[in-house]
Amino acid sequence: MHHPIRSIRVWTLTCGLGLVLLASDASALFIVNQPWLLPAKSGQTTKSYMNLTSTDGATLVAVRTDEAAAIAIRGPGKSGRAIAQLPLPAQTLVSLAPGKEYIALVSLNRTVKLGERVALTLTIEEADGTRKDIPVLAEARMRSPEDDEARAHHDHVHKH
Repeated sequence: MHHPIRSIRVWTLTCGLGLVLLASDASALFIVNQPWLLPAKSGQTTKSYMNLTSTDGATLVAVRTDEAAAIAIRGPGKSGRAIAQLPLPAQTLVSLAPGKEYIALVSLNRTVKLGERVALTLTIEEADGTRKDIPVLAEARMRSPEDDEARAHHDHVHKH
């Protein structure tokens, strides 16, 4: 079994979909991996997903974008109630994914088509109260990059 942090670093470096931010302490890392969102038309609300890991622990306290009228961190379920902040425990993968927490982009300013990217800024608060803004580009897709990779591998295995 792969160590989760190590496999995230490899994915981040090889696929270029993630971002590693060095905090003031050289040993502290914040990792954003596989950011994506569902395509949607102008005026609609869409959902953005990604994997977040903090080596020292942190909290996602805000998300901003110029692409929507409003943005919110939401809990799981159809109602998806707004969450003021999302804890990111040390060395724990926190997955924003369908059926789990997600980022809602409310009333998009433009149509977002498959393959297009939307700029988001995550605001992370570290244990000492320091805040850092992390720019992220989320790609519009129908499934997560991980799901697409698994599906491609599954299809490849069964074609032989």
